[in-house]
Parts: sequence; structure tokens; C-alpha cells
Amino acid sequence: MDTKAIAKAFTDLCAKGEFDHAGQKYWSDDVVSREPGEGDMAVLKGRKAVMGKGEWWYANHTVHGAKVEGPYVHGDQFVVRFTMDLTPKGGERHTMDEVGIYTVKNGKIVEESFFYHN
Repeated sequence: MDTKAIAKAFTDLCAKGEFDHAGQKYWSDDVVSREPGEGDMAVLKGRKAVMGKGEWWYANHTVHGAKVEGPYVHGDQFVVRFTMDLTPKGGERHTMDEVGIYTVKNGKIVEESFFYHN
């Protein structure tokens, strides 16, 4: 599959709420995930670590709804916008607006970087 096909299939799964399945299907074994800021989850390497981040996310947030826009493809990269209505455990309900930039090599996502709107 080329980047455009992977981007569409990945985004379609996310739009159905199948975020974990999208990652499991399209991440490379050595995928790198980058979040803004510092801390344990700022840079994660490898499928197992990135899957662990997803498990942590769902254990610590209630997602009431999500909107997924894209993909926007350029070369070996694509961008997806996520708008989520969520409540962090012990926090207040709010809307999170972020974009993910994904890099594809050899038919798999090798890197994802997230940027948040404040």
C-alpha cells in the first residue's frame, strides 16, 4: 500500500472509533510516538510502548465523542485532526483539539507526532 491508501484506511478506522485497531494494523514494530512536553510519554519507541500509551489513555480518560478529519497527504506523510469531547479522571469535561502527523515507510507508520491546540 502507498501512503495515500494507508492514510485513508488508518483514518477511516479512527473515524469509526477503532483507534487501537488502526494502530495495531498500521504501526511498524519500531514505531516512534511523540507527544508535546516532557515526561515518560514524551517519546515512546516500539509497538509495545505505544500500545501501552493507548491503554493508559483509556484508563485515565472517558471519551464522550470524537471527530476525525483528514487525511491530508504529502509525500510519505499524512495529517489527521482529532477533536475529542473527554473527561480526564478527576478532571473536568472539555474538548481536546489535536493533529497527528504520521510518517510512512515500507507500508507501515514509523512515526507519529501530536500537536495540541491550546
